[in-house]
Amino acid sequence: MAEGFSTPTEVAPPGVNINVPHSARIYDYWLGGKDNFAVDRAVGEAMIQAIPGMRYMAGENRKFVHRVARDLVQKEKIHQFLDIGTGIPTRPNLHEIAQQHEPSARVVYVDNDPIVLVHARALMISNPAGRSEYIAADLRNPRSILTHPALRETLDLQRPVGLTLIAILMLIADADDPWSLVDELRDALPSGSCLAITHPTADFNPTEVGAAVEAATGAGMTLVARTREAVTRFFGDWELLEPGITPVSAWRPDTKVEDPEAAYYWSGVARKP
Repeated sequence: MAEGFSTPTEVAPPGVNINVPHSARIYDYWLGGKDNFAVDRAVGEAMIQAIPGMRYMAGENRKFVHRVARDLVQKEKIHQFLDIGTGIPTRPNLHEIAQQHEPSARVVYVDNDPIVLVHARALMISNPAGRSEYIAADLRNPRSILTHPALRETLDLQRPVGLTLIAILMLIADADDPWSLVDELRDALPSGSCLAITHPTADFNPTEVGAAVEAATGAGMTLVARTREAVTRFFGDWELLEPGITPVSAWRPDTKVEDPEAAYYWSGVARKP
């Protein structure tokens, strides 16, 4: 464990192992949150040593979520979302952005970290006209998500859904075939639904990303950086919306981006025909 991170007084909520790093808590640390533990901060710092711009990259992912929520509501007329790999709530949350533009918007959040559940119900308060719900489940078991009563009660799967997989597919090894998991989710959604993905890549800086992956895997995590081609496969035969597969900062930015490749993530949004 990195020197200076030992905090023996840390107490975890039930079901949370503070001796094993978790991506949601590491991400929370990068974003300046307080819902993380010594092991998360140690791995987070090791990854920052590998990629000095890591906090910037985490922020760019959040901005992408905000732009996607806005555009799917305004331009695609999607008023319900399924967000898998939610992470620890950081305001504004997806449902807050969506409900700014459509008060009746509904969102189901999914994560497998018990600490996310601790905060979800307190922080994910919906606009009275809409609804937000949280499911404790794992992307590795799509059926458990799709058949969950909270999802069925909140979302109408006969109407278009915005499915968001933000910086989550990197946690599933190629051997576990993450493409088939995403295929199952896509197949369950109706025509007009949209899929939004961000995914880390070594395409822009193999040295830094390789060192970050080594830091994570050395701590017992799975972390896979994928090429543009591999990320594109997740969208299957769905129609990519403009501007296609781009660096995360370059997907419909609100302001000019000087160096889109400074955030080492591919991103894209596609619509089901």
